[in-house]
Amino acid sequence: MNKAQQILQETKKVISGKDDVLVWVLTTLLAKGNVLLEDIPGVGKTTMVLAFAKAMGLSYGRVQFNPDVLPSDIIGFSMLNKQSGEFQYQAGAIMCNLFLADELNRATSRTQSALLEAMEERQVTVDGNTYALPEPFFVIATQNPV
Repeated sequence: MNKAQQILQETKKVISGKDDVLVWVLTTLLAKGNVLLEDIPGVGKTTMVLAFAKAMGLSYGRVQFNPDVLPSDIIGFSMLNKQSGEFQYQAGAIMCNLFLADELNRATSRTQSALLEAMEERQVTVDGNTYALPEPFFVIATQNPV
């Protein structure tokens, strides 16, 4: 059994009835892509992403998007260190291997655009400084059609 089959076998232990979706998501992850899943709430999208993270041995981060989420919540921010007198980067939720952007369509366009740099360039920019994201890096976003 190859590694991809092992990952699918592990995710199928917690997700049933969505074999096609599991294959599509795994294929996209192996191709170093990102995924947008659209489905109603409560059907196991978050559980599926967590299962993939565990099966692949990846660090996992999640943000439940809503209009109050700011770009700095996702990518991080600079904070003044009183002892050194310098600004230090405080990593945001996106500093992980597999990031779940839950209900992305509820976020503001500014917050969504902060995610785009990470998805395309595998980096984030905060106060003019660029920070590389961990390798590998994937985004699985969910969207509520309602």
